[in-house]
Amino acid sequence: MATTPDTAPSIHAEDEDGDAVRRDAAPAETSRASRSWWDRNADEYQDEHGEFLGDDRFTWCPEGLDEAEARLLGPAGSLRGLDVLEIGAGAAQCSRWLAAQGARPVALDLSFRQLQHSRRIDLGRGGEPVAVVQADAEVLPFADGAFDLACSAYGAVPFCADTAALMREVHRVLRPGGRWVFSVTHPIRWAFPDEPGPEGLTATASYFDRTPYVEQDETGQATYVEHHRTLGDRVRELTAAGFQLLDLVEPEWPAGLEQEWGGWSPLRGRHFPGTAIFVARRG
Repeated sequence: MATTPDTAPSIHAEDEDGDAVRRDAAPAETSRASRSWWDRNADEYQDEHGEFLGDDRFTWCPEGLDEAEARLLGPAGSLRGLDVLEIGAGAAQCSRWLAAQGARPVALDLSFRQLQHSRRIDLGRGGEPVAVVQADAEVLPFADGAFDLACSAYGAVPFCADTAALMREVHRVLRPGGRWVFSVTHPIRWAFPDEPGPEGLTATASYFDRTPYVEQDETGQATYVEHHRTLGDRVRELTAAGFQLLDLVEPEWPAGLEQEWGGWSPLRGRHFPGTAIFVARRG
């Protein structure tokens, strides 16, 4: 993504054909742009990041924190027999890991092309395919109390305009006591240019500016949208939906990891967090 000092950071976007601006973007426009962008860029994304993600690895973030180590969804052995919803699943790498633990995952994504990559991986492996659903995370097509757990590793949450509605939907489809664990770009990063080098260490924007980051074509139609919430915003959304916040994990950059991912880099990782992982429980 081409950045200027006043643009918000983006994990994946590359502004090749239009302008990057800060402006409001309603839910319908955001959803339309996200579906189109991910369908258009899924092949490149999987080519670039597929080796890091693996086919059946559950990693929470570019810092490489794996669920096998972190156990944010529950202790070892506790996932067996549970119904799990992965939101913004991409090619369902996390769901494949969950299935290997004995869980019954359903991988949901807005992008049909991303889910085609899930099918490609399953066909190549020759095993039982992961159940996939194409749908918007703000309107989940499931019955009340359908799942024991819900999770999202950098999926859906930043790309939804009404994340308060998303939190209510997740609460609705979870059974009492079910966990909802999701990772997002750490909100503090919205104050910094999305650059891996020294230029990415100087704050150039307001952390409190919630105006969405929008890439748009020559007609002004959004082609990519990300939405920003502060840490406090996220906590209030969760509690308003009926969740209890159990933990907020800010993974440190591990020694020996030299790989950059967009604006994630060893240099920046030594100075401030790149990821926030919210661990919540349904009341």
